[in-house]
Amino acid sequence: MPAPRCLVRGSMNVDEFFQGKRQALLKFELKEIVRPGETISSENLVKRPGGKGANQAGALTRAGAIVELVGAVGHDAVWVRDELRDTGISVENVSIVEENTGRALIQVNEAGENSIILYKGANYASIPPYEIHPDTTHAVFQNEIPLSSTIECLLRASSSHISTIFNPSPLPSVEELKTFPWKQLTWLIVNSGEALDLCKALSLEVAQDSAASTSAVNNAKPLLSALSSHMPTTNVVCTLGADGVLVQFVLEGDMSNSTTPTYFPAATLQGTIRDTTGAGDCFTGYMVAGLMRLHGQNITVRDYDAVFKMAIQAAGMCVEKRGALASVPLLAEVEARLKST
Repeated sequence: MPAPRCLVRGSMNVDEFFQGKRQALLKFELKEIVRPGETISSENLVKRPGGKGANQAGALTRAGAIVELVGAVGHDAVWVRDELRDTGISVENVSIVEENTGRALIQVNEAGENSIILYKGANYASIPPYEIHPDTTHAVFQNEIPLSSTIECLLRASSSHISTIFNPSPLPSVEELKTFPWKQLTWLIVNSGEALDLCKALSLEVAQDSAASTSAVNNAKPLLSALSSHMPTTNVVCTLGADGVLVQFVLEGDMSNSTTPTYFPAATLQGTIRDTTGAGDCFTGYMVAGLMRLHGQNITVRDYDAVFKMAIQAAGMCVEKRGALASVPLLAEVEARLKST
């Protein structure tokens, strides 16, 4: 049997990192996010590959998976495609188009929180038809390309019995959410804010706790329940940042575990939080790589336990470093950290 293979249909950007005074690393490093009317001086500029598609493909590769990235860059940044290829990502279906390559301008404050401005660019350009590799077992999607392109590839993958994973970030419009083919998804990955907005957009009934809760986990549970009722064949993952991850599993032939969400605590950090920019994409990449290792097996919730513990640990290690793709740890590093904790 061929090794599992993942297709990532997504975005590629030039991430622009600025060096501010008194800072050791190249990024727009500030005490606080820049406010209207402020001007901040920088001392250097470095450009690196980015975009949620590229970041998740890179995380998959660092987690040991075979990955193909489908998307587009402009003639102004062919080097983005080349650098991604050098990391081990298959880029045969990355098109070079007339539009300028997408851009991301990232600001990060002292707490590691970030603010990002995106320019769509080549990510919204038309690309030639492409074939899905016959060995593809998983397909990953985000929302930094036209949603119509995502849906087209998603439906092709689903009809070929490929496991489909959607991380709708940034969240599509209300009208787009209402018409999205949710039942074609195997996995949905959202954060708590996206889960709430998605429930509102779909007009889902969310159970209200009689007692107000300050727990992120307790607040997320009714959101997962509502989303799972709307898409009963989809596994729903809700990331809660420093509060961990909550997952509503769907297991074929065993519905006893699908009624109660499973909670996974956040990883214990060995350093300070430096940058959260790439943590979500790191989590997604490691999660999907773990699912790929389970491909073809009769899976239980216990099997998923190792997958999510590793993905959460990888994301935790990611925030200890600066950058997006550059901060994603290698599989061996994550395994070593898990053994030491």
